[in-house]
Parts: sequence; C-alpha cells; structure tokens
Amino acid sequence: MASILLADDISFIKLVQKEVLEKGGFTVIGEASDGIEVVEMYKKLKPDVVIMDITMPRMDGLNAMRAILRMDSNARIIICSALGQQQLIIEAIKAGARDFIVKPFDPGRLNLAIQKALK
Repeated sequence: MASILLADDISFIKLVQKEVLEKGGFTVIGEASDGIEVVEMYKKLKPDVVIMDITMPRMDGLNAMRAILRMDSNARIIICSALGQQQLIIEAIKAGARDFIVKPFDPGRLNLAIQKALK
C-alpha cells in the first residue's frame, strides 16, 4: 500500500483528497500546509508519492518540488492545482512532476495518476 504526503494550504482540499485516496487503498501519512512544511515532512516521512498544490504560502509548490527533487531525484510528485495555465503545467512537468491534475479533480484521475507515478 503506497504512502502519500499531501500539501495544500486549503484544509478542505486535503480532506477531500485524503477521503478519495483512502477509498482507493492508499495511506495518507502526512499533510502539509505550505511549501517549507512539505519539504521538511518529505525528509522525515519519505512517502511513496507527494501530491501538492502550486499556490501555497512561504514557498510555492514548484520551488518545494525542486527542493524535494534535489534531496531525492527519484521523488514522485504530482501537482494538483486549480491553476490550469498551460505555462505552469509545462514548467511543473519540466521541473520533474510526474503528473499535473487540475482542480476540481476527478477521483479516478487522481488514483490513476498515483498508479502511473508508482510504476
């Protein structure tokens, strides 16, 4: 069973993601509210997959993703953001994101993205 670390500054989003993931058979091992927190939690928890937003306080998701990938080049990170802007999606994928899911997300799409990232 894959371990997941969630990062989003909106509690409701994390709650919905956690519900969907647990129904899909995944284990949510941590929840961060900003970029700095997700980087620190990644170091401690070493999750199989990180699902993070781009727009977060203190450090945005792209910079947090880059920091995690510097620590662990094999980190599996999926960006889940309301920002459906083409340029940010391209930037996230180029920077190392395994996938980009636009909010509001489809539960099946989220589970599929995780399964794809784990392969």
